[in-house]
Amino acid sequence: MQSPRILALTAALAAASLALASCASSAPSTEPAPSAGTSAQEDANFPASIKHFRGTTELAQRPLRVAALDPSYVDATILLGAELVAYTEYRKGTNPFPEYLGDTSKFTDEAVNVGTITEPDLEKLLAAEPDVIISADVRQGAMYDQLNKIAPTIFSESTGPTWKENVVLLGEALGKKEAAEEAVASYEARAAAVGKEILETKPETTYSLLRFAGEDTARLYATDSFIGEIMVDMKIPRPKDAPDTTESIFVPLSPEEILKADAEVIFQSTWAPEGAEGDASRAQEQKFTSNPLWEKLEGEVMQVDDSVFLSSVSLQGANEVITQVAEHFEVDAQLP
Repeated sequence: MQSPRILALTAALAAASLALASCASSAPSTEPAPSAGTSAQEDANFPASIKHFRGTTELAQRPLRVAALDPSYVDATILLGAELVAYTEYRKGTNPFPEYLGDTSKFTDEAVNVGTITEPDLEKLLAAEPDVIISADVRQGAMYDQLNKIAPTIFSESTGPTWKENVVLLGEALGKKEAAEEAVASYEARAAAVGKEILETKPETTYSLLRFAGEDTARLYATDSFIGEIMVDMKIPRPKDAPDTTESIFVPLSPEEILKADAEVIFQSTWAPEGAEGDASRAQEQKFTSNPLWEKLEGEVMQVDDSVFLSSVSLQGANEVITQVAEHFEVDAQLP
């Protein structure tokens, strides 16, 4: 026998599905009033057909309320000045939004935590009344049909390798594609300018990023990763013979292989949330850094913030990476 909770959710989803079908079959009688910070031009982009990894989603009018079920899309929602009404938990603490986003209150007043990335609560999501749901197939691919019954749902395939394209995808869905493209172009120009100044100061500069995540092996991040793409945009290379892969975002290294992480600067990051998972990462870090081979690394080790260099996967996070790298090399950060 089904529980009352499941029966309630089933009924709610059915109602949502009927409401969406009704909206799709007839145009609204009046156009919604543009909210602060929007323009008639953005409204004029709708109705719109948004092509994405799972097909094509029809949007009758410009979405105002966004449910972002991946942290990279949370950042992108705020970047584009849209109202975030639902998000999945990815940072514990009193403030679920990272410091590099600045004051988010204008865009997150009604935002509710709808659970974990792997198991978002559909009832809470429905209650948030989003106009659109944005996420990635790698996150909730198995739930796509259920999510699409709550609100029109748009999925990229992944988040890390396509993080810049994902900003533009959300921009298109919000009628802000041009603004999204301009934001990406601005970041790329800044990355190139700061990287050029670093290489003019220290032409021999190379980098690696080594992360401890509580596993038996450390993670040496590949070119095809968030940090890897930032460094490509800055034109700062990895060492010529550094292990690399296109099959994953990192190459696993045992303690005996740690010298493969050597570079002129070694970004060292530890994923250390509170509790057992963080304890495992800290223990792994101690194991690796106390290995005699660690002392043989010739590069300069730079401790970095895991939530910025690894977890952000966003334009704001990438810009903060550039700022911190510029400060390390004592060059002009060329703040946007």
